[in-house]
Amino acid sequence: MAPQVIKCRAAVAWEAGKPLSIEEIEVAPPKAHEVRIKIIATAVCHTDAYTLSGADPEGCFPVILGHEGAGIVESVGEGVTRLKAGDTVIPLYIPQCGECKFCLNPKTNLCQKIRITQGKGLMPDGTSRFTCKGKTLLHYMGTSTFSEYTVVADISVARIDPLAPLDKVCLLGCGISTGYGAAVNTAKVEPGSTCAVFGLGGVGLAVIMGCKVAGASRIIGVDINKEKFAKAKEFGASECINPQDFSKPIQEVLIEMTDGGVDFSFECIGNVKVMRAALEACHKGWGISVVVGVAASGEEIATRPFQLVTGRTWKGTAFGGWKSVESVPKLVSEYMSKKIKVDEFVTHNLPFDQINKAFELMHSGKSIRTVVKI
Repeated sequence: MAPQVIKCRAAVAWEAGKPLSIEEIEVAPPKAHEVRIKIIATAVCHTDAYTLSGADPEGCFPVILGHEGAGIVESVGEGVTRLKAGDTVIPLYIPQCGECKFCLNPKTNLCQKIRITQGKGLMPDGTSRFTCKGKTLLHYMGTSTFSEYTVVADISVARIDPLAPLDKVCLLGCGISTGYGAAVNTAKVEPGSTCAVFGLGGVGLAVIMGCKVAGASRIIGVDINKEKFAKAKEFGASECINPQDFSKPIQEVLIEMTDGGVDFSFECIGNVKVMRAALEACHKGWGISVVVGVAASGEEIATRPFQLVTGRTWKGTAFGGWKSVESVPKLVSEYMSKKIKVDEFVTHNLPFDQINKAFELMHSGKSIRTVVKI
C-alpha cells in the first residue's frame, strides 16, 4: 500500500519568542531517498531555544523544532535500501552521505550533501513535508523531532540497537555525543593529563565523561552556578571552581592551580569571553583548547597572537567529530555496555503537551536534559 498523508500532533513554533503550540499537522509521505519516522522521545537542547528566541540567523518560521530524538521508521521512500519500516533509529542533524569530499576525508564529519537546503528548513528537493491549517511548516536541522511523525533524508538516519531505550538514547542525537567526542576525538585527551571544562550543563558533563574515559588524571569543572558542582563530580570532575569567587581572571587561577596551565580545556557555553579564558588557561608549549559551545551570530573571538605562537592550539568541534551514520550506533552500544553514561543526564521527563515547561526548566538551570515522551 502506498504511504498516505499522516495527521498527527506537533509542537509548532509559529513565530520567534513565542511558546510552542501543540497543533494537528499533516505529514506527507517520504519522497525518494527519504524516511518517515514515528518519534517516540525527544529532548530539548539549548540550540532549539536559541532558534526559538529569534537570535539564530538561519532561524525561519513557522517551523517544527527539535533535533535530539529517537523513533521507529514508519515508511521509506523510493531508492532507500539501508533502512526499512520497523527499524529503530536516531535522526541526525549532521548527515553522512559517504560520497562528498567531506565524508571521504577522515579528518572531518561535516557532510555537506544537503547543507544548503537543510539550512533553509527544506528537504533536499527544496520542499517541506509538513503543513498545518493550510500553511507550510519548515523543517529544522534536518530532523524536526518535536512531532509525532517526521520526514528526514535517508543519509540523516542512524539505525540502532532495537533494545535501546529510546527515552534515553535520544540524547545521543546531540549533546552527549558532542561533549564526549570533543574530548576523545577532537582534543584526543591523553592518559594522565589535566583538563578544564567551562560550563557544566549537559555538554560539559559529557566532556568530563570523555576526559575520564580517556584517562585524564585531573578534571577541573568551571561554572558560575555552584549547584552544578555535585553532578560534575559524579561524572568524574576532581574539583570545581566558580569564577565569581576570585578577584583575578579565571585563566590566572587555573594557571596557578596547575603549575602553568591545563593540557586540555573545553568551552561548553558559547561565550566568546570564556573561549578566550579557556585558551589562555592552557599550558604553554602544548595546551589544546576546544570550542564546543556555539556563540551567537556575529560574535568574534580574540586573544593575543603570542598565545598561539607559544604553542597553544585553538580548535573547534561539531557533533564531537563523529561521522554520524556509522558512529551513533556504536555510541548506543557503548551505552548499552555501560562504557558511557546516558541515564544520568536525564533530570526530568514530561508528556508532549508540557514541552514548553522543558524550555522553562532549561532556562532556569534546574535541568540537565528534559526528555519529552511524544
